Amino acid sequence: MRFVLRTLGIWLLLLAMVAAVVDATKSLAGGGAWAVTPLGEQWRQLFPEMLDGFRQWVIDTVGDWLWDPILLSILAAPTWVVFGILGVFLYWLGQKRKEVEVYIN
Repeated sequence: MRFVLRTLGIWLLLLAMVAAVVDATKSLAGGGAWAVTPLGEQWRQLFPEMLDGFRQWVIDTVGDWLWDPILLSILAAPTWVVFGILGVFLYWLGQKRKEVEVYIN
């Protein structure tokens, strides 16, 4: 299980790097003004009907309270930040834990 978490974490970190390069390229092409692509906008560009279906599924199964304040704020964050945080967290979960030696006198 640790191997799967580490592998998924590395893939998410690679996706974060790709998203950061895309934003940096847009920034350089736009004359130096920092351009940030939110996750929701990038998701809508790649899979428009999937985002609407996900929204409807969340509202139907969990409720509107999860979609409006929580998921909308995550979708408004830059893509590289969201994937970077998830990647670091999953990689951290997949690390091998140090053995603790307990000595009883």
